[in-house]
Amino acid sequence: MRDEIFASFAGVEEEDHSGLTRLSCSRVVAQYTRGSVIRNTRQFSIVSAEEIAEISKIMGVATLEPSWLGASIVVKGLPDFTHIPPSSRLQTETGTTLTVDMENQPCHLPSKVIDQYIPNAGRAFKAAAKGRRGVTAWVEREGPLRVGDPVRLHIPGQRPWKQA
Repeated sequence: MRDEIFASFAGVEEEDHSGLTRLSCSRVVAQYTRGSVIRNTRQFSIVSAEEIAEISKIMGVATLEPSWLGASIVVKGLPDFTHIPPSSRLQTETGTTLTVDMENQPCHLPSKVIDQYIPNAGRAFKAAAKGRRGVTAWVEREGPLRVGDPVRLHIPGQRPWKQA
């Protein structure tokens, strides 16, 4: 864990999900052939402290470290955080801005990491994290991100979509 990072348009240079582009994966296989080069909207995985606590409780474990879940940022005090609308902005007082892409769907990858710290607990993660895994985001305005920085949540004005 670091107290400060610089969020560039490519994310955070030494992070796994950095870069302006990425290879498409199972999440977008309906749109692209797996391995196609696409815009990277998954530069950050943002989770809420409250939802991590809920996941821990459902799993029956005392605590889960955000890093075990692949989280880049943890926010606090935003109810039902995983379900904030796509295109919402998280902006610091200095103007650094992250744009939310979408809900981060639970997957099996954190299970292996959790098992390293809490043997046999990882298998419960995917079900417990459904609807609580946070969001993915990309950098809209570069700048520093510091532990403890307050963020403003900007929700785009839009009526709910009515399917035909």
